[in-house]
Amino acid sequence: MKILKAILVSLLVFFAVLFVTIYLITFHPSEREEMKIVCTQGAPSLDKAKELKVLSWNVQYFAGKNRVFWYDVPDESGPDTAPSKEDVQDTLRKVALVLTKENPDIILLQEVDDGSKRTFGEDQTERLLPLLHDAYPCRTEAFYWKAGFVPHPKVMGSAGMKLVTLSKYKITTAVRTQLPIPPADMLSRQFQLKRAILEAEISTANGTKFTILNTHLDAFSMGTDTMQKQVDTISKILTTLDERKEEWILAGDFNLLPPKFPRNSMHPHGAFFYSDQEEMKPLFNKWKPGASVEELNGKEQSKYYTYFANDPAIGKADRTIDYLFYSNQISKSSYKVLQDGVAGHTSDHFPIVGTFKLSD
Repeated sequence: MKILKAILVSLLVFFAVLFVTIYLITFHPSEREEMKIVCTQGAPSLDKAKELKVLSWNVQYFAGKNRVFWYDVPDESGPDTAPSKEDVQDTLRKVALVLTKENPDIILLQEVDDGSKRTFGEDQTERLLPLLHDAYPCRTEAFYWKAGFVPHPKVMGSAGMKLVTLSKYKITTAVRTQLPIPPADMLSRQFQLKRAILEAEISTANGTKFTILNTHLDAFSMGTDTMQKQVDTISKILTTLDERKEEWILAGDFNLLPPKFPRNSMHPHGAFFYSDQEEMKPLFNKWKPGASVEELNGKEQSKYYTYFANDPAIGKADRTIDYLFYSNQISKSSYKVLQDGVAGHTSDHFPIVGTFKLSD
């Protein structure tokens, strides 16, 4: 009996230590919390009389287009688990070339690594900024995957991935809001990505409120209502901004097809990741998009495709999953997807670019 009791006590101690260790090496963000802002002294305020150019891009942790990663195919049989240092260096250079050429006022990046084993533990924001020649004096960031060790056989090391917002204008406040996460057992939940939306309020010359929002929704929640819940959370944030009569622009990787887009027209490997629920519909119904539902499903819909899968079975750009929305007080001057040249061969996503006139 004493031996059995000792074994039970030992097991309890072991599992208690294991749980505490897992908790300490994983990420547990608050539902809503302020984020650090880095601004150089003298960063200017936004003159709302001028047009504002915004670029959003999922840069795929600067891994380039030379790999098929394990998660790129439905059965997770992709041969690659990480880019090479040469891949990252080359992709950083290409991203910097595109950003410098486009010269947007605000840059919204998704899938920027920081402290991840697969990208050599580097802070990729710090790698990118020198290549932009101090053009963006202000930035804020929000992690949505962070762990000292992930025991997945394709990871087996640290993870760190974040949203990054770069601005030519002074950022006054920044807030990270946690998006709902897919259902999972208690242990798996500790290592999951904690998707988020990052709000950054930009200082304006006339003192009115303008917010830029950066997000990246879930990619692997098939068979759950996670995507509806994430869109609902975003809708509530935008509604609150509207009620305050604040102007805003939202962009990012939503990992969702446009309303009315025929999923069955896609290769089965691509269609696998989506549902027919039209989760994006509430955003299109209530707010102004960079490209309309009609444009995204019309004869020229391909010029709005934002995703070029690494999966060789697909082998082409075939869908729109990155979007930009803006508040009713703002008018759009132009919107485009950069599919050609360097921008089209740098990530599995294309950059989206909008130019706007804010109310003065």
